[in-house]
Amino acid sequence: MMGGLFTRFFGQSRVRELPVSLRLQQGLRKRFDRNIPLEEAEYVVFDTELTGLDFKRDSIISIGAVKMEGLRIYPSRTFYCLVRPECELKRDGIVIHEITPDDLEGAEAPEAALNEFVTFVGDAVLVGHFAFIDINFINRALKRCYGIKIQNPVVDTFQIHEWLYENDSTFARHYHGMTIKKDLFSIAKTYGITVKTAHNALIDAYLTAQLFQRFLRFLPQAGVRTLGELLMVGKS
Repeated sequence: MMGGLFTRFFGQSRVRELPVSLRLQQGLRKRFDRNIPLEEAEYVVFDTELTGLDFKRDSIISIGAVKMEGLRIYPSRTFYCLVRPECELKRDGIVIHEITPDDLEGAEAPEAALNEFVTFVGDAVLVGHFAFIDINFINRALKRCYGIKIQNPVVDTFQIHEWLYENDSTFARHYHGMTIKKDLFSIAKTYGITVKTAHNALIDAYLTAQLFQRFLRFLPQAGVRTLGELLMVGKS
């Protein structure tokens, strides 16, 4: 009976094609414990580089990520790969990410890169800056390649920043006012994080991890102590 239902809704060949990491994903939401304290939780902070921001026409060309456990960032536990684009690179995009067609000659196929990324993430909470952009592109690619979406909860450092500034007077006083610009680099500079001119998805993921680390120090005193509460204030 159940096999018939899976075949009807997903297609028999589609289910059989799922790699182990993606099959394990399917039960993640049931396993997720919203009561885990922030300082004990596992996070994967991630970023992507794209050919552009058109969800229908553009695609991922690189993924970078770094692992965290509570406040601790693990610089040696990282993920980075170039991804074969599914559309032509745009000149204005190359100016931003500095990835050229020559750089992508040996890039991984999207399905392989996505499988490796999902394996790296495991059951961790995903963290990104304006994370809805990155996760939408990842889910679109996963849907096209495997017929599924990633099941990990996602939080956005931008949303956390906005919530803290509005709800924690200590946070607002400490940083002497919120930056008008909302991009990752501007906010990072406001909070004393060194920003290098050169960047890629991994460097930006590490920058986001440092920003998230700053915010984690303030969240408990503002009443946010568990993953469930973090998702309420920082959900992408």
